[in-house]
Amino acid sequence: MKRLTLLLLINGLCLPLIAQNSLDILTLSGRYGFPQAYESTYTGNATETGTFLSLTVPKPFSEKTIWYNSLNHFYFNVQGDPAIPSENINPIVLNGFILRTGLYQKFDNGTGIQILFAPRFMTDFNDVSGKSFQLGGVLLYEKVFSEALKMSFGGTYNQELFGPLVVPIVSLNWHLSPKWSINGMLPIYAKINYKANENLTVGFSHFGLVTTYYLGDPDFAGDYVERQSIDLTLFGRQKLTGNLYIEGRAGMAVGRSYKQFAGDQKVDFSLPLVGFGDNRVVKNVEFKNGMILDLRIVYNIPIPE
Repeated sequence: MKRLTLLLLINGLCLPLIAQNSLDILTLSGRYGFPQAYESTYTGNATETGTFLSLTVPKPFSEKTIWYNSLNHFYFNVQGDPAIPSENINPIVLNGFILRTGLYQKFDNGTGIQILFAPRFMTDFNDVSGKSFQLGGVLLYEKVFSEALKMSFGGTYNQELFGPLVVPIVSLNWHLSPKWSINGMLPIYAKINYKANENLTVGFSHFGLVTTYYLGDPDFAGDYVERQSIDLTLFGRQKLTGNLYIEGRAGMAVGRSYKQFAGDQKVDFSLPLVGFGDNRVVKNVEFKNGMILDLRIVYNIPIPE
């Protein structure tokens, strides 16, 4: 048994409905990773770019009952060294679609529960088939401790291409003062916010994600890519008009990798920090961590208390 990398803590996506007093309805973002050298073998650099689209449409049935719907699309492109052999994916072009749909129910005693079905479609768009589909889910229990602090406890499950992954979750929305707050779903996502004025918020953001993509390209059909990254960035969110915001982020992608495995390379079962039966062999050479820039347009609405 080998220890699964710490990045397997970072599975899934932020669920802002519980974690914050507002909700990002629509997010459009672009990402640029500065060129980085490979850890060995190749003399060229790898350059990562990407986009992110998120659309959230909650359907309220009453003040306490909401049907939550969110669709996210991730696109990643890595232009690598021309000397990379044909049995390894190059360039790396990946698309991920993640749907989250389910019930959010508040109760009279200051508690609530969120139960979501979270299937994924993760592909290189070659020979698209059912092998690109993955099943997952989220279960969270919410508790209001005070006007300043809400927390949620639960976990996520996803049937990754390497095997089942379960991640315990602690979510919080903590207003330390009129200007300072912390919100997020640890260990997935966290934001330390400082409200500089009514229109500008600055702070520190942590976001990580583990995703796996089925490769249908005939040169390596049946293989999959496991993408990992923890983005540690400083951010500024400026109100443009109404509920429309522009947000810029700059920082480092830590532990970033695009590991290619044969399709039969599996992990029996995974928890944070621990992978049972992980004897996989990586096919490709990784490139180094590096600086990233992210620019996004956000349409955000407040959530009534």
